Amino acid sequence: MKQTLNARLLLFILAIIFGVAFSIPSLFHTKGPQINLGLDLQGGLNLLLGVKTDEAIKSKYSSLASSISHEARRTDILLDDLQSDLSGLSFDLIDTDDADKLSSILKRFNGINIDSSDSHYTIVLTPVEEATIKTNAISQAIETIRNRLDQFGLTEPSVTKQGKEYILVELPGIKTAQEEERARELISKSAHLQMMAVDEDRNSQVYSMNDLQAQKYGDVILPFANSQDGKILLKAIPILDGNMLTDARVSYDQNHQPVVSFTLDSQGAKIFGDFSGANVNKRMAIVLDGKVYSAPVIRERIGGGSGQISGGFSVEQASDLAIALRSGALPAPIEVLEKRSVGPSLGQDSIKASMVALVSGFILVVGFMIVYYSMAGVIASVALVINLFLIIAVMAIFGATLTLPGMAGIVLTVGIAVDANIIINERIREALRAGENISRSIHMGYLNASRAIFDSNITSLIASVLLYAYGTGAIKGFAITTGIGIVASIITAIIGTQGFYLAILPKISKTKHLYFWFGIAKKD
Repeated sequence: MKQTLNARLLLFILAIIFGVAFSIPSLFHTKGPQINLGLDLQGGLNLLLGVKTDEAIKSKYSSLASSISHEARRTDILLDDLQSDLSGLSFDLIDTDDADKLSSILKRFNGINIDSSDSHYTIVLTPVEEATIKTNAISQAIETIRNRLDQFGLTEPSVTKQGKEYILVELPGIKTAQEEERARELISKSAHLQMMAVDEDRNSQVYSMNDLQAQKYGDVILPFANSQDGKILLKAIPILDGNMLTDARVSYDQNHQPVVSFTLDSQGAKIFGDFSGANVNKRMAIVLDGKVYSAPVIRERIGGGSGQISGGFSVEQASDLAIALRSGALPAPIEVLEKRSVGPSLGQDSIKASMVALVSGFILVVGFMIVYYSMAGVIASVALVINLFLIIAVMAIFGATLTLPGMAGIVLTVGIAVDANIIINERIREALRAGENISRSIHMGYLNASRAIFDSNITSLIASVLLYAYGTGAIKGFAITTGIGIVASIITAIIGTQGFYLAILPKISKTKHLYFWFGIAKKD
């Protein structure tokens, strides 16, 4: 009995120390791990985004065309009129003797249907591949946006899938219009980097040419980023794109102006080097999201796979662009379908209302426990306080976000915790009324109550885990607090209070005032 006493009481004391110590930073805003407040409590920005998945298909065809063009040049296969759009890509094979070599190249690409007739090839994606690309576009967009926001420095941003085609972004702590605009630009920026060859033969006609005429030559007309009227004629099939980018950092050019330096992977570096070596004294454009930032003349072969993007950036703009490039290009453009801002004053009102509910509920529960169970009610109330401290401490250690539904979960946890104490006290009182001594009554009370408490709490805990696994932001907040509260109530109600009773058992056994201890007048 003594070993059980020491173990249970020691665990209860450790729980008290742990709960109080790690709750203080959150309660008094001192140094240490603290709970983060959700968007509904501290204010912020709520965005519902749509993903233009058809553009992901178009981008896939463009990337496929670029890969086929590179492999054809590498193996000396001559292709003509290589074009890609949303319906597929097509090209002509100049020398029919290269048909077997070309077929060998095309077999390396999965998920495509190839149709050839009289040296004219048409390639389309299979329906299964198209569906996969659209699904992956949404998943990749979620991951990309989450990576960007993490690097942006926001506290606990939430990026979740909403339905089948939408993305819900919650940004707590966004307080000014400037912060909101910057966050929206970072989220929606495609950051699609491409290197494209300039059509030197026809570029002089670019101002008298329309998009349809350019398309006939396999070209595209793109504007310069730093000029309202300037534009340039580029080969539509890019040399390489941002999928081969491995790093992007802010640096400064010779004029001490911010630029974004980028590095390519080994495949990108090889393509970059091969193209630059074969096109000395010609221009290559650096294109970002459909705008040309520079089109320098290639003076010599460029090895190393690195380059720079300059465009009169401010330091903040260059930093955001580097973040967007590092986190990866969005597989498809993003559009904001709905925007909702929550002001910090509304969040404070929510906190006040939740605290009123929590404190008033707590006082009523404690009052009932003390009136009905006397000193046993006091012990249960102490366990209830420790239970709240443990919830705050665990959430603070893991940096969890407290939302309005989370506050509701804490209020519910008070009820769950006190329910366990009521069952225990009633079982003790039943044993006392049956004529058992105090020591035996306490033992039987905990033994009989524990079964019912464990059964109900375990089923509630399973429900909390499922809500967290499959729920969205608000539901997750509710699941976190209730889950932690259930575990904490088991520690405090079953283990902690029993250890306390065993510690004071000699004193209780000497008294005949059962009403003082357990709220019953006498043994029946």
